[in-house]
Amino acid sequence: MKTIYIILTNTGTMLSKIIYAYTGNMYTHISIALQEKPYEFYSFGRLNPYNAFLGGFVKEGVNVGTFKRFCNTKAAIYTLQVTESQYNSIKKQIYSFSIYKKNYSFNVIGMFLVPLKVKINKHNSFYCAEFVYYILKLAHIDTNNLPKIIKPIDFLKLDNLHLIYKGYLRECEALKTQ
Repeated sequence: MKTIYIILTNTGTMLSKIIYAYTGNMYTHISIALQEKPYEFYSFGRLNPYNAFLGGFVKEGVNVGTFKRFCNTKAAIYTLQVTESQYNSIKKQIYSFSIYKKNYSFNVIGMFLVPLKVKINKHNSFYCAEFVYYILKLAHIDTNNLPKIIKPIDFLKLDNLHLIYKGYLRECEALKTQ
């Protein structure tokens, strides 16, 4: 078995506050990390820490980009045990997204339609929760108990998810770079 990390965050930005206002959920963003480098995590989010609407596939970290700019980001970090095959699939998909990141865009419209329970499928376009859902589904991880119109908090319904940290992201020792 291998371990992956599911990272729920709230930066406290204006966009986070808007998302919180319409969902009522503490955590407004989700990322995924691999066991070998838990301090590098992946999602769809801001390409530039100063522009909330220019987004795409991003490699995130405690001391880079948006999380560096918003150092009071609150986080809940979970582990999920997966098979070697599932892990390799996730790793392969993340690598593919990294190589072809220019082919992907941020699904701003889809994100704002979530509270209306409307799903928009745009080719190669994701918001954070759609991306993590897509990666898990491709890896044949059971996502049957997750809604099709997904929010970050919905991932807490995954079986075998274990909380390992709750607090400020910058204070999580497991995610700090060496």
